[in-house]
Amino acid sequence: MAITSKHLPAEERRQVIIETVIELAGKQNPSEITTAAIAKHMGLTQGALFRHFPNKDAILQAVMEWVSERLLSHIEKAVAAKVSPLDALKSMFMTHVEFIAEHPGIPRMLFAELQRAGETAPKRMSQTLLRRYEERINLLLEQGKACGEIDEKLDSEAAATLFIGTIQGLVMQSLIAVDTSHIHRNAPKVYAVYQQGIRSRS
Repeated sequence: MAITSKHLPAEERRQVIIETVIELAGKQNPSEITTAAIAKHMGLTQGALFRHFPNKDAILQAVMEWVSERLLSHIEKAVAAKVSPLDALKSMFMTHVEFIAEHPGIPRMLFAELQRAGETAPKRMSQTLLRRYEERINLLLEQGKACGEIDEKLDSEAAATLFIGTIQGLVMQSLIAVDTSHIHRNAPKVYAVYQQGIRSRS
């Protein structure tokens, strides 16, 4: 990254900074990533870094914006390609899993940010992302009920919480195992159990 990031337009440089932080978070404790470490990894001075972001919190906020935009965009494309609500839910689940597997630094950053005391801009963005994500799941669940694919008595709110919690559990196990292949191996089997619990019996 040091070779390619020295002479870039401002917007591309910001993008490289964001990707650098995510990359570093996949290798070390996110709370220990300093602006000096980011600049060094990119072959820049801290002064050059601060021309794009005033401080570390601004960088973290930009990272969260990037995560929100990319994840939701990937999910919307995956869902749009499916007609069946059940198929769309499965595609959404697997797309999210693949996104995390490709960027293991993201969950580490999210967990670290949520442990910080008080309200921060990145934390508020994480909460907004979670709400939008839950709304998308709820919509698919209600569509599934309407077309008879999903049990009409299902508590959609609880099912959405379980959907997200299942992914979080897979991510946590993958981080503990220090093995991103763990999430790939287990996601299809775990989702099959989830789907069995929500689908209509009729």
